Amino acid sequence: MSILLFLGVLFVLVLVHELGHFVVAKWTGMRVDEFGIGFPPKLFGVRKGETEYTFNLFPIGGFVKIRGEDGVLTGEGSADTEAFTSKSRWAQSAVLVAGVTMNILFAWILIAIAFGIGVQTSVGEEDASARAVLAITNVLPESPASDVALAPGMVIQEVSANGERLSALTPSQFSAFVASHSGVPITLTYTLNGEVRVTQITPETGILTDKPEQPAVGVALTQIDTISRSFIDSIVDSFLYVASALRDITVGITKLAVDAVLMRADFSQVAGPVGIVGLVGEASAFGLASLLMFTAFISLNLAVINIFPFPALDGGRLLFVCIEAIKGSPIKAHYAGILNTLGFALLLVLMVAVTWNDIAKL
Repeated sequence: MSILLFLGVLFVLVLVHELGHFVVAKWTGMRVDEFGIGFPPKLFGVRKGETEYTFNLFPIGGFVKIRGEDGVLTGEGSADTEAFTSKSRWAQSAVLVAGVTMNILFAWILIAIAFGIGVQTSVGEEDASARAVLAITNVLPESPASDVALAPGMVIQEVSANGERLSALTPSQFSAFVASHSGVPITLTYTLNGEVRVTQITPETGILTDKPEQPAVGVALTQIDTISRSFIDSIVDSFLYVASALRDITVGITKLAVDAVLMRADFSQVAGPVGIVGLVGEASAFGLASLLMFTAFISLNLAVINIFPFPALDGGRLLFVCIEAIKGSPIKAHYAGILNTLGFALLLVLMVAVTWNDIAKL
C-alpha cells in the first residue's frame, strides 16, 4: 500500500510540475509538441491543435516537449518563431521557473486544505485537550515493541497488568506504568486505521541507551491533538508555513551540496525513493491531513532541488539562459547537451548512493 501511495504522490507532483511548464509555454506562444502523462512507451495519444496529448505505460509523472528547447530545431509544420530558442530570455526564464512555481503553489493549497481539515499535531502534555491521543512515533529495532509488530501511527488506548488498568494515557504515564512492571506481560490495547487490536508485551531493561536500568518496551510516544483552522487562518498560516519550509529546505540542501563538494557530506539522513516509501506509509497512518502535509513537503523539496543551478535541472537550464543573455549569443547545443548529460549522470549516481543507503537502513 505504501508503494502505491508513493507512486501516486510522485505522479501528481511531477504532473503538476510539468503542467506549469506546459501552461506558460503555451501562454508565451511556444509550440508544445507533446504533453505526456506517464513515461514512454506510449500507449495512445490524442492530438488537439499542435499538441499531442499522450498516455504512456509508466504512471510516474509526465513530461513536456517544447519545440527547440534543446537548441535543435527538427520537424516541419511550424515557423521558427514558435520555438523555445526564438523567444525572449524573459519568456524562456518564465517557462523554466513555472514548474517550480507550480510545485510551491500546489504545496500551499495542500497545506491550506490540511489546516482546514485539522492537522494532527504533536503537543506537550500540558497543552493537550481532552481529545488528544497517545500515538507511537517510532519503534526501536530488536525491542519488545518490534517483536510484537508495533509501528508508527498506532494509537494506544489502554494498558493493563496484574489487575491494574489505565486509559487516556500520557507519555509519562505510559513510561511509568511500563517501568513498574518489569518482566511482567502487559496487555496493550491500540487502534490502527480505526481497527481495535490487542497484544501482549513484556518490558525489558537495557532498551534505553541513556537509562539502561529502566524497563522499557522500545517505543517513542507523543500526544497527538487535532487542530483545525478557519478558512482565512488556513490560507495565511499555510503561506507562512511554506515560506518557513522553503527557507529551511534551501539551507539544508545548500549545506548538503557544499559538504558533498568538500567530500564530508553525511547522506545517512537523506531519504531516497525507498526511504520515502516508508515515510509516506507512516504519514498516511496519521490520516488524510498528515498525508497532505507530507505530500506538500515533498513538493517543496522538489521545487528547491529543481531550481538549483545544476545541469539537467531547471535551475541549470535557467543558468544557461542567464549566460546567453550576458554574452549576447546562445550556448552551442552540443556543449549544453554534454553538460546536461554529465549533470544527469551525476544525479543518477547520487540517487543510487542514496537508495543504497536506504536499503542499508532496512
